[in-house]
Amino acid sequence: MSVSMNHQLENKMKTIKLALALAALSIAPAIAHDQHGHETFSAGEPGDPKKPARTVEIAMSEMSYEPSNITVERGEQIRFVLRNSGKEDHEFLLATTKENLEHAEVMKKHPHMEHDDPNGVRLAPSKTAEILWKFSKAGTFEFSCLIPDHRDYGMVGHVTVK
Repeated sequence: MSVSMNHQLENKMKTIKLALALAALSIAPAIAHDQHGHETFSAGEPGDPKKPARTVEIAMSEMSYEPSNITVERGEQIRFVLRNSGKEDHEFLLATTKENLEHAEVMKKHPHMEHDDPNGVRLAPSKTAEILWKFSKAGTFEFSCLIPDHRDYGMVGHVTVK
């Protein structure tokens, strides 16, 4: 093989390696998101829209939820109506404290991660969303905003399931 062809082949290999590296970086947040997996949910399960639900409205603003404490009965289905009345994006992620703390660490590395899980949502200012949730497990669970620093500044709430 001539020196010129060898050089061209080396350049093509470098280009392919760079393309693969860039592709790996672009999917890394998705992989990281899937690794802390929500195949099963600690706080219950997604609700059934065909069944009745009690509506609980929660306002999200800078570093707080209102209300921040909710009590439900085991087996109860709740329709969370979430309103971002703040000036920044905020999240509502329903899980255990341990899970949310672990997820918060991933969010520090990928602060613009979008959630499409049935137990979480990210909202821009003045936006509203709903989460339908059935609390099939007893215990105390939390909802928190995992955008870096928001949880640390107090953006945490609790659901007690009797």
